[in-house]
Amino acid sequence: MAQPRYPERSIRIIVPSTPAGVLDNVARALSLRLGDRLGQQIVIENKGGAGGNIGAEAAARSAPDGYTLFIGFNATHGANHALFGKLAYDPVADFAPITLLAMVPNIISVHPSVQAGNLADLVALAKAQPGKLSYASSGNGTSTHLAAELFKAAAGVDLQHIPYRGSAPAVADVIGGQVPVLVDSVSSSTAHVKAGKLKALATTSPRRLSVLPDLPTVAESGYPGFQSTAWVGLLAPAGTPRPIIERLHTAVIEVMALPETRERMAAFGAEITTSTPEEFAAHIRSEMARLGKVVRDANIKVN
Repeated sequence: MAQPRYPERSIRIIVPSTPAGVLDNVARALSLRLGDRLGQQIVIENKGGAGGNIGAEAAARSAPDGYTLFIGFNATHGANHALFGKLAYDPVADFAPITLLAMVPNIISVHPSVQAGNLADLVALAKAQPGKLSYASSGNGTSTHLAAELFKAAAGVDLQHIPYRGSAPAVADVIGGQVPVLVDSVSSSTAHVKAGKLKALATTSPRRLSVLPDLPTVAESGYPGFQSTAWVGLLAPAGTPRPIIERLHTAVIEVMALPETRERMAAFGAEITTSTPEEFAAHIRSEMARLGKVVRDANIKVN
């Protein structure tokens, strides 16, 4: 039975990444006012590793009482089932979706020395020397890697993938001139673009970015319909009573509608996107099918 006075104690949100990344930033932007709405403290617990699988498993095995929540994203509830083969959790059966929280686009950029003023120039360069240009991503199977592979397929180009252990070293090597092309998140790229250390060519989002309004989308750059955007959402362990899911959903939607929350999210390139639990569940199933195909078609392996 649902607890009529829920919540009666602090609530833990498991974030499947290290502090200061996009997932952590989204969780903390949410938690700042969610505690006020629920009348209890919100505690962020970072459990990174294995592409988010360690945190996801911990959340899936937690009591379904509303006191453990999980920040899921397009890896844990999208690509990982195809990347890792067998997971210690079921992205669908082990979780109760609450709502989508945000979309986080990526940016395709190059070192300033690369003779490409737009995406068409980059494609021409790549086609003139197939397999010779390389791009950096934040790692095998990440949203940046998948976005790049989708673009390669759409543009018919051969770019060599150089995976890094996170955004910071990938960005550093492109800024340093070791790798010419970068596909990375808005939050990791924007400051360097504005400082002139990177030259942005396009965003993978369906719309232009408020932080870089002059930057065209990939779709505008000759690839209609193209988009590859990372997403973040809030889930609970499967079996969490429906009244608790509804209580959390109402509170989260109120927090995400606050101007201050929108401003915090926009500062690191996240666009607030909410949903019903049912819409989020359908989104997860759709993303597992879509991203699974990308992984198989590109023969992406986690190593």
